[in-house]
Amino acid sequence: MSNPASTAVGDTAARRDWMGLLARARPDQLAVLMPETPAHAFLRPPEVGAVMVRGRVGATGAPFNLGEMTITRCTLRLECGAVGHAHVQGRDKAHATRAAIIDALMQTDAAADLRARVLDPLARAETDRRQARAEKAAATKVEFFTMVRGEDK
Repeated sequence: MSNPASTAVGDTAARRDWMGLLARARPDQLAVLMPETPAHAFLRPPEVGAVMVRGRVGATGAPFNLGEMTITRCTLRLECGAVGHAHVQGRDKAHATRAAIIDALMQTDAAADLRARVLDPLARAETDRRQARAEKAAATKVEFFTMVRGEDK
């Protein structure tokens, strides 16, 4: 691994995407895909807290506070100098640490290998879970129809 590449403005969307994927990943699957972690120093050790979740009625109405959600956040630096951040739902400190390590590694020359070895399998698993959920919901779909009666002319 060489010097960390700074995340340019054009890379912001890609970084948002992989950080979101890591946050949504199942912790046990992430641990299997990346069992060993490189040496790192915590800038902000994993800590559990809460954030307010906001919503909008109909996705366009005025925002309102839906409630609080427990999260774990972590910030660390690898030996090469790359800094990684993570916010994950729940209280799993190991999940937050692994996500932050992968975020930092994705800013180095190891990004292509890491994408193929960790991020692509996570994305496929997420797609499979979403598809299974959609198929389960589609199986319960009810279609309504109206029959025209003769006196309704």
